[in-house]
Amino acid sequence: MKLADLLDNIEYECLQGSLECEIKSLVYDSRKAGDGCLFVCISGAVSDGHAYASEVAGKGAAAIVAEKDIDVPEGTAVIRVKDARYALAFLSAAWFGHPADRLKTIGITGTKGKTTTTYMVKSILENAGYKVGLIGTIEAVIGDRHIPAANTTPESYVIQQYFREMADAGCDAVVMEVSSQGLMLHRTQGFVFDFGIFTNIEPDHIGPNEHRDFDHYLACKALLLKQCRIGIVNRDDRHFDRIIEGHTCALETYGFSEEADLIASDPELVTGEGYLGISYHVKGLLDFPVRIDIPGRFSIYNSLTAIAICRHFQVSEEDMVRALENARVKGRIEMVKVSDNFTLMIDYAHNAMALSSLLTTLREYHPNRLVCLFGCGGNRSRDRRFEMGEVSGRLADFTIITSDNPRYEEPQSIIDDIRTGISRTDGKFIEIIDRKEAIAYAIHHGEPGDIIVLAGKGHEDYQEICGVKHPMDERVLIREILEEDASSGKKSGAEMNV
Repeated sequence: MKLADLLDNIEYECLQGSLECEIKSLVYDSRKAGDGCLFVCISGAVSDGHAYASEVAGKGAAAIVAEKDIDVPEGTAVIRVKDARYALAFLSAAWFGHPADRLKTIGITGTKGKTTTTYMVKSILENAGYKVGLIGTIEAVIGDRHIPAANTTPESYVIQQYFREMADAGCDAVVMEVSSQGLMLHRTQGFVFDFGIFTNIEPDHIGPNEHRDFDHYLACKALLLKQCRIGIVNRDDRHFDRIIEGHTCALETYGFSEEADLIASDPELVTGEGYLGISYHVKGLLDFPVRIDIPGRFSIYNSLTAIAICRHFQVSEEDMVRALENARVKGRIEMVKVSDNFTLMIDYAHNAMALSSLLTTLREYHPNRLVCLFGCGGNRSRDRRFEMGEVSGRLADFTIITSDNPRYEEPQSIIDDIRTGISRTDGKFIEIIDRKEAIAYAIHHGEPGDIIVLAGKGHEDYQEICGVKHPMDERVLIREILEEDASSGKKSGAEMNV
């Protein structure tokens, strides 16, 4: 491909070399540079690609895209742009042949609900006969391939690569999570989303390496409504007016508010043997009842969002209802059946806000006891440990403190910090460092009517200790515990209490 063709949709200045040179590959990692490549100098938090320009030229790069002055041989074309990350997104789209044009693209942003909503949308559309790709926090899904995710929203080059693979695999649509970081770093430029969804916003991801304050966080999130054709926004969010300010898309809303276009009404809690759920009625643009075997008010929002999107795909009410009844998301209020007498679930809640929301929701089901098992990651903010300990001590009837990803810290030191938080409350607790032993304790001491939450790990299938990720999937641990109990004749606490 000619350099000039790749640059077609970008504002640039050619400082030296020819635009007619042939480009053999597009790279933004100097280690992958080679003969005939186009190298994009990205200024990152850890390293600056401009520092490697001379090295890349020595490897035979045909051209280099840069924001700053670089010194390379005259034979290497140099393209100056205002923002290299922004340019990379458009270069990537061109390199892969603008694959988004062959797909219906759905981008979902918000503080909470992105992951669950993407899977609900995928479930509904596939139930209606569409072939759908997915990009998100847990994984990218292309046909039968499941690719573990490194970031919620990958770099623009990877997004376009996935789009191309999805289009080539016959996908009709792609639904993806769009993080504030992804929007801030222009990873979703180079195309326009057909649908942009804003679920909600609360203070999060604010810090030295993320957003300087809430205003900046909100502004980055709201960029999605300037990068889509149809925007679908939660009308109930208290920041609604700020979210939609300056939007350039056609706008639709959903929520409990009578001002919304798609309205949820008459919510009711649903309980059964070993599971929890919720039901409600959709009004406004559509009119039908919905039931989901995932608990909580936020499950209504997630499913209503999915309905608002899938309405544009002419999915029947019957297909929506059937798909939502069977929708499941790994590690997001994922119920694991171990007994008819109590409910056990796995959830990714790994900060105080998420844990408080989860436990408050489960309280509405009036359990005999609400039991919370969790740990905190090592080499991370100690404040998170104090806060999560205090939340669990205040909202759970009993807390089991255990290990999460200790990384390079001593597990007991992390547990000590969590205990400090719990000590600010009257909450009862026990400390069990080994996570499998802690889960076994929870199962063996479960009482009729209990809700037991294994929080923090969610979809993760590893435990990071001293730089090594050891295999550890809570679903596997639960299965092993039950198999060991069966072979030894040991009964769970629930069975002993019957």
